Amino acid sequence: MKLLTIAVPCYNSENYMRRCVESLLKGGEDVEILIVDDGSTKDRTGEIADEYEARYPSVVRAIHKENGGHGSAVNAGIDAASGLYFKVVDSDDWVKEEAYLKILDTLRSLTGGDSTLDMLVSNYVYEKEGEKRKKVIQYRHTLPQDKIFTWADCRHFLKGHYILMHSVIFRTKLLKECGLRLPEHTFYVDNLYVFEPLPYVRNMYYLDVNFYRYYIGREDQSVNEEVMISRIDQQLFVNRKMIDYLTERKAELVKDKRRYQYMRNYLEIITTVSSVLLIRSGTKENLQKKKELWKYLKSKDKKLYTWMRSGIMGGTMNLPGRGGRGISVRAYKICQKIFKFN
Repeated sequence: MKLLTIAVPCYNSENYMRRCVESLLKGGEDVEILIVDDGSTKDRTGEIADEYEARYPSVVRAIHKENGGHGSAVNAGIDAASGLYFKVVDSDDWVKEEAYLKILDTLRSLTGGDSTLDMLVSNYVYEKEGEKRKKVIQYRHTLPQDKIFTWADCRHFLKGHYILMHSVIFRTKLLKECGLRLPEHTFYVDNLYVFEPLPYVRNMYYLDVNFYRYYIGREDQSVNEEVMISRIDQQLFVNRKMIDYLTERKAELVKDKRRYQYMRNYLEIITTVSSVLLIRSGTKENLQKKKELWKYLKSKDKKLYTWMRSGIMGGTMNLPGRGGRGISVRAYKICQKIFKFN
């Protein structure tokens, strides 16, 4: 059995996937790399995946499937994974070798110990096109280091420092047993990937290394603001699924106060992003969708709605009139500069 499975969802990725795969090959024989060709049609993505499998048959597997979107590719990776642990690395991103080897050493040392590791967290770096100074997202002021810990040991997460797909490695069996199935033909499902498994996560480990390099710069990238606005219905679909997941399991989740607070605060961030994108679009239709989103939250959990609506972010996103919406956008731009997100 391999130590770590890394799934690489690819869709027409010929121009950049080699950098990603080459960085992952540095992990050696302990790693299984699944290159998931999600129905690419415009380039040689599938052929490149087959080339890597032929060159590294004991490490790389090429998976070819009909197009189903990023979530479908991740699902295929989970289904095929044979490693003890599971990581997703998008085809336009890459990993740093020194940090990579430290992560593999850490996973080896924790395998077979007294406590079963459910989730390992490491840092990620925004590789933003045109910026010399790279923004590093680290968790050293939030999570204990160099030991296994639980939710009770976590401190307050700073805004912009939540656990994203870039920073997390899950135990593969946990992902399979919790029944995670990401929606197909939908963008932004990475938010569900780092949200729905959390009720099953008990033991965690934080390694303070800058492992994942998250590239931002392509005009067609899903996190580009204009692209996100054009796909706002998919963002809202994911947002509502997160609302459903949290509210329908609330009775169980509140038994672990720190975990519930984390999941609630993460939902607040996603709802804020949805709201400001709807405001930024400037259309009456999307302003109505913002009202409907908050109304939906209220219908699912009035107490959660009141908490979120009365907070700084919720209050700012719901200021009345054109002037209020202008303040919302300015506040969002300030956050963009501070946290370096799109």
